[in-house]
Amino acid sequence: MAGKKQSQKPRAVSTRLTHLDARGRIRMVDVGEKPVTRREAIARGQVRMAPATLQAVVGGKLKKGEALAAARIAGIMAAKRTHELIPLCHQIPLEVVEIDFRPDPAGASIQIQARTVTDARTGVEMEAMVAVSAAALTIYDMAKAIDRAMEIGAVRLVAKRGGRSGDFARAGEQPWPAR
Repeated sequence: MAGKKQSQKPRAVSTRLTHLDARGRIRMVDVGEKPVTRREAIARGQVRMAPATLQAVVGGKLKKGEALAAARIAGIMAAKRTHELIPLCHQIPLEVVEIDFRPDPAGASIQIQARTVTDARTGVEMEAMVAVSAAALTIYDMAKAIDRAMEIGAVRLVAKRGGRSGDFARAGEQPWPAR
């Protein structure tokens, strides 16, 4: 997905919720008959904070230590345990979990991006969003001593590739800077 421009085709929105059976009871979706395919998802989120907090986080000046390193590890670990956190998610083998940060001094925030990849019968969107959420919460935890007013927000799926439902690219998302 990196470097590839994808378009989002308008498609009819399904009113059928896959996690409900015909009687309206919650169920885990049976993916046993689906083919194993390469699947990829990218999610993003952000942590807004005071400008001085952003400087402390980016500069590695927090008493608790290196916030972005801890947040990267937390995001990776959380992605690997998504099935334990989200009740109806399948446990899937993750081939890749990447967590990147982009400080935004003008917006006094840190943008977070997670990329997850698997060869499986079901997608990795939830793993990417859980990774972003855990990374954001870790940044908050590391810096809360100096800024309890931080805000975590805008956690969203940016793009997905693979699977029966096809590709998705959220309109209006800016390309993430190359590593």
